[in-house]
Amino acid sequence: MNFIKAIVAAGVVAVSTLPALAVDISGAGATFPYPIYAKWADSYKKETGNGLNYQSIGSGGGIKQIQAKTVTFGATDMPLKGEELEKHGLVQFPTVMGGVVPVVNLDGVAAGELVLDGATLAKIFQGEVKTWDDAAIKKLNPSAKLPSQAIVVVHRSDGSGTTFVFTDYLSKVSADWKGKVGANTAVEWPTGLGAKGNEGVANNVAQTKGAIGYVEYAYAKQNKLTFTKLINAAGKTVAPTVEAFTASAANANWEGTPGFGVILTNEKGDASWPISSATFILIHKQPQDAAAATEALKFFAWAYAKGGAAAQELDYVPMPANVVKAIQKVWAADIKDGSGKALFTASN
Repeated sequence: MNFIKAIVAAGVVAVSTLPALAVDISGAGATFPYPIYAKWADSYKKETGNGLNYQSIGSGGGIKQIQAKTVTFGATDMPLKGEELEKHGLVQFPTVMGGVVPVVNLDGVAAGELVLDGATLAKIFQGEVKTWDDAAIKKLNPSAKLPSQAIVVVHRSDGSGTTFVFTDYLSKVSADWKGKVGANTAVEWPTGLGAKGNEGVANNVAQTKGAIGYVEYAYAKQNKLTFTKLINAAGKTVAPTVEAFTASAANANWEGTPGFGVILTNEKGDASWPISSATFILIHKQPQDAAAATEALKFFAWAYAKGGAAAQELDYVPMPANVVKAIQKVWAADIKDGSGKALFTASN
């Protein structure tokens, strides 16, 4: 079992076996970015001696924990709106971008061989397309040998930013889905089995013949799951790649959106992967533990400066340099200790 597989299985980046740190950086939330946060934490510990404890509990849990002030930072794939950030005194910023991918377990079908479009995907997750040889799937895959096997839908059971991204996409491509189910971190699923975390969905799909689920792309790769291609908003068939995730963000208005809360689903462009997303950090403008918050900002500054290659190795997209500069301006202006002193400066 390699490093990333081990940490994904564990679901936490822990420092409990290490000597006590002067400052404990604690975070909790989204499972979407967990593989890269774990890799960054390992590298950062080796380089600086400072550790990070990140609990991969889902975006809903991360939002609750940062609002309750039980962690230094929360993590979510569903960006909070400006009014929510103001209400709770939070700063929000993106760390990396990636993609959510449909994954299947079908004998004789290799990764990228099956093509789906948004309308058909919505009908599958609504329980209206029930078997793999349904006419809607066959029409998109005329040369594929599709079994007359029941489709087993696997979805998240916890409050999940990955679910928000997935259901936001389905709401944009299916009026029926938008009206009956909608987009949120947790929805009333019309059908299927629930599993906790990207890890749980990945494991359930891997173990269930005829299954389909949705996971962040790094989990699909690490678990060697069979991902599908999708037909995007431009009508082009695309595979999930760093280039396709990057294309989705090409025209994003990061600085003009409160909390940098850009949603990247169903973006225009021939090369765009239609279920792309950024993932976000939430931290208090006036943290209870200023020392821990300062260390957290140092960690993310290090990640922006030195973590790009590691992110790309796991098929995440680093944030553009101009966006990082804008984020760090916000840190310097808005995150302060009790006396009003900024916790971050350019020299940090």
